[in-house]
Amino acid sequence: MTQLKEGDAAPDFTGTLSTGETVSLSDYAGKKLVLYFYPKDNTPGCTAEACSLRDGYAELRNLNYEILGVSPDPVAKHQKFINKYELPFELIADEDHAVMNAYGVWGPKKFMGRTYDGVHRITFVIDEQGTIAKVITKVKTKDHAGQILDVMAGV
Repeated sequence: MTQLKEGDAAPDFTGTLSTGETVSLSDYAGKKLVLYFYPKDNTPGCTAEACSLRDGYAELRNLNYEILGVSPDPVAKHQKFINKYELPFELIADEDHAVMNAYGVWGPKKFMGRTYDGVHRITFVIDEQGTIAKVITKVKTKDHAGQILDVMAGV
């Protein structure tokens, strides 16, 4: 799906957080960023992924990683999702798919023989210089934090 690969410059973006504030890639200059894209709040896979990142948050932060999730859900839905699962990181409401299009994660998907446009579950690990260090296309939702730690240990 995405054409981005390791070593590419991460596309700049501006999005709206669950707080209503705007955020850009430049806000993370000099920091490591886990930018994960997921289809929808409060669905089994997306909840498992967010909770895995929540549970591994302290360990990721100890290694200087910031976490930012992106889905097409609106701000209010993100606020409820964050509160319900006590997520210690922010989510971008990308209702117009601008961030998803920049990263090439919005596009055709197939489910039960039906083709439709949607979000591909992909995670980008971006280094302090704004370069993509890793692209994770086969996300393990129940152990995504461990998966990130494992792939980054191999860098």
